[in-house]
Amino acid sequence: METAYLVLGNGKVFKGKHIGAKGKCLGELVFTTNMEGYLETLTDPSYAGQIVIQTFPLIGNYGVIEEDFEGKSALKGYVVRELCDTPSNFRSQYQLDEYLKKQGIPGICGVDTRELTRMIREEGVMNAMICSRVPKNLSEINDFTITKVVDSVSCKKETIYPARGEKKHTVVLIDYGAKKNIIRSLCNRGCEVTVVPSTTTAKAVLSHNPDGIMLSNGPGDPAENTFAIAQIKKLMGKVPIFGICLGHQLTALAMGGRTEKLKYGHRGGNQPVKEKAGRTYITCQNHGYAVIAASLKGIGEETFVNANDGSCEGMTYPGRQCFTVQFHPEASAGPLDTGFLFDRFIAMMEGQKNA
Repeated sequence: METAYLVLGNGKVFKGKHIGAKGKCLGELVFTTNMEGYLETLTDPSYAGQIVIQTFPLIGNYGVIEEDFEGKSALKGYVVRELCDTPSNFRSQYQLDEYLKKQGIPGICGVDTRELTRMIREEGVMNAMICSRVPKNLSEINDFTITKVVDSVSCKKETIYPARGEKKHTVVLIDYGAKKNIIRSLCNRGCEVTVVPSTTTAKAVLSHNPDGIMLSNGPGDPAENTFAIAQIKKLMGKVPIFGICLGHQLTALAMGGRTEKLKYGHRGGNQPVKEKAGRTYITCQNHGYAVIAASLKGIGEETFVNANDGSCEGMTYPGRQCFTVQFHPEASAGPLDTGFLFDRFIAMMEGQKNA
């Protein structure tokens, strides 16, 4: 393996070995605490523009299984402590290093990911570069920004996914970078799902005469998606709406609320979320921004909070047939702690039909 360097925006340099595709990469450095699920991480469109650190020390031990992919890989780079080159899994198709090469993702291994993670927790997320030669100045690194990534990861045309078994409902899913398991979770509950691009107008969405609308996860700063925010505002109150992650944030902005960037975000499959009713769930999350619940006073009601830092994890909008969550109920954390939220969405659509 060739020598590689991870250069941080604060000037810190980590020396390791190059993995994945050749060349350098530049992105926002973040960490995920998942002990497994590296394939889902690598194929989650919400990581667009980011260099991802896996905190678990051994990555690649069960190889690559394409059936487990959540979407197209959109991250910039990959950082691991140890990359396994001898995967042991009857489902494995090839090694993780080969996947990184195929996807054009440069990476680095052999670095102290624990020290990296502690640094980000203390100083906050920062930009970084994976390269073969340390740059003389940090201007290229620190000038990097993630912009206009939603449209780059969204689908380009409409696609219909049939219900599994009897068709009970029709749902339009607006794709801001949707994970495949959101679609599966709806199809498994008898929904025919029409996935539409993020550039779809509210009028075009409603032309499908859906029983409900799903707002997906996605990457980047929610506030820059002014078109999507304007369309959601037009959709509110028309039919039941369920928003996840970026969909949660965009809905809040559409209703006049505000969002803020978190110091280092929530990324991993072990995030504790407390429902206002009192129960705590273990959730899977991947986001760097949060809704400011107080900015929606009198408009929405906060339903979930993060048990670690108290940030908003869910909202409901009385009288508008809409609820949203910051975490991923389709991601099987816990392992199935919050899948009931899809059932709640189904119940809303059934209530609308019977009204």
